[in-house]
Amino acid sequence: MGWIGETVDSIKSLQIRQVLTQAVSLGMIVTSVLIIWKALMCVTGSESPVVVVLSGSMEPGFKRGDILFLHMSKDPIRAGEIVVFNVDGREIPIVHRVIKVHEREDTGEVDVLTKGDNNYGDDRLLYAHGQLWLQRHHIMGRAVGFLPYVGWVTIIMTEKPIIKYIFIGALGLLVITSKD
Repeated sequence: MGWIGETVDSIKSLQIRQVLTQAVSLGMIVTSVLIIWKALMCVTGSESPVVVVLSGSMEPGFKRGDILFLHMSKDPIRAGEIVVFNVDGREIPIVHRVIKVHEREDTGEVDVLTKGDNNYGDDRLLYAHGQLWLQRHHIMGRAVGFLPYVGWVTIIMTEKPIIKYIFIGALGLLVITSKD
């Protein structure tokens, strides 16, 4: 009958108790991942404690597909630090180096100017219209470590959605056909 026929037969033979057990197990896995993510947010002080480098703008230091670990402390941001920031009107965060720090005399707040190591000029063209500096609320975190190449899984699944659906489908079949 073949592999597909056997899979269909095994799905038909599943009992309600097995289906419920599989659903509860999947729910526990998803819940555990969310709890771990929230705990990392609390420990690092960053809304996104892990990010993937999506472009080559920080080469040779960080390459496309590297995973960065972020931390956000109360310490002032200094020139030379690598930060991840959001720009108003853009969904995807940007990973670049701080090249200038400007302290406002009236409030004492620090504004920063960034640049990708592999880019020709600073990031003012990337900022929102009329914005010359990033304020602290734009900064998601400082890079404190990285894993090379591991983020390619995320990039491939984002750029080639068919691979994501094949992976999810295969995982689903594996869960459904596994017997206790």
